[in-house]
Amino acid sequence: MKNSILSLASALLFVVSANAQKVEFEEYKLDNGMHVILHQDKSAPVIITSVMYGVGGKDGSRERTGFAHFFEHLLFEGTENIGRGEWMKIVSSNGGRMSGTTSQDRTYYYEVFPSNKLELGLWMESERLLHPIIKQEGVDTQNEIVKEEKRERTRAYSNILAEISKNIFKVHPYKDPNVGYMEHLDAATLEEFLAFNKKYYVPNNATLVVAGDIDFTSAKKMIKDYFGPIPRGADVVRNFPKEKPITKEFRATSYDENIQIPAVVAAYRTPSFKARDSKVLDMISTYLSGGKSSVLYKKMVDTKKQALAVQAVNVSQQDYGIYALFSLPLGKVTLDELVKEMDEEIVKIQTNLISERAFQKIQNQFENRYVNSNSSVVGIANSLARYHVMYGDTNLINSEIDIYRSVTREEIRAVAKKYLNTNQRLILEYLPKKK
Repeated sequence: MKNSILSLASALLFVVSANAQKVEFEEYKLDNGMHVILHQDKSAPVIITSVMYGVGGKDGSRERTGFAHFFEHLLFEGTENIGRGEWMKIVSSNGGRMSGTTSQDRTYYYEVFPSNKLELGLWMESERLLHPIIKQEGVDTQNEIVKEEKRERTRAYSNILAEISKNIFKVHPYKDPNVGYMEHLDAATLEEFLAFNKKYYVPNNATLVVAGDIDFTSAKKMIKDYFGPIPRGADVVRNFPKEKPITKEFRATSYDENIQIPAVVAAYRTPSFKARDSKVLDMISTYLSGGKSSVLYKKMVDTKKQALAVQAVNVSQQDYGIYALFSLPLGKVTLDELVKEMDEEIVKIQTNLISERAFQKIQNQFENRYVNSNSSVVGIANSLARYHVMYGDTNLINSEIDIYRSVTREEIRAVAKKYLNTNQRLILEYLPKKK
């Protein structure tokens, strides 16, 4: 009976995903190199204006880390035509909301407005690009805000990814935290901030997405009017050093005064998220820890009661990824025992094909994510920008699910064998720091 129910659920989900509306979009370039993507959705009187820049924590001098994250704050300071501190007031007074985020690979800004405010959103984003005010007063203010933000990052285990990256990357700039080091920001001069802006905040390093209740003809005219006159910048050229393969397990220890329970991580360096193998690793992590019925949770938390938590995660990035197995011990269980238990499940995947039932469950989970990811205009805008800037293929918003659908059980076994071996990893002990 359970198998029948599962088969019925799978069939229903397939029908839903097969009939999920394809995301239609139009894309083109302005003469200055800015990439533009338009998506129309008239289901609600809402629009989003967003710009994704190809600049993140990995960019810039290694003596001045954290500039991209700093600029995420700094470029809300104001422009020649938007007074200092007025950005948020303009957005909120016009019924909108806004945000900005930075990763190691990109920076993203957006505003959501009622659809009759499209011109306002375009003007504001063009102002950010063309007329930013970068003065010492604003730099000093944002420096204090970034410091306070860093001081407030006291959530337990929130710094663990930075510690993994610091150890697993030796030469690539992913080794440095996305937010940078405060001593670098403290030492930076105004001229260095101006140079960073000139290099990376140029139209040919930016993708504009306008989505929602829009008319393409009028939107294109406004985009040309506001962004067309912005001069092209020099092409951004990157030549990051390459990492040597990890061929022998190594260990590291980090301390965190905000935790009381130690943690252990087995981390593996993996390929770019552009690689098909990265998609397969996504599926392996879902198989291992995607919910309370997953393999590692059922074994280590429910049945053996060895762990308070266990998780497998594929951290996808543009140049390299990190595959990490994470666990917190329960009672007197040692960290090495947790690693042993996690390793056993990896070996099973490397040795045997996962069951058809488990494989179908994974497929269902990815189909569901696909449907949900395209369920809002804000999510669609983000995906359109990300697939173009990070992958160079905007239509992945529609076609990426086909890659997951095409993965086989044999491929899952082969990828686990290729990347998740004990001689290719870091074992990180993440311990409470004595106060």
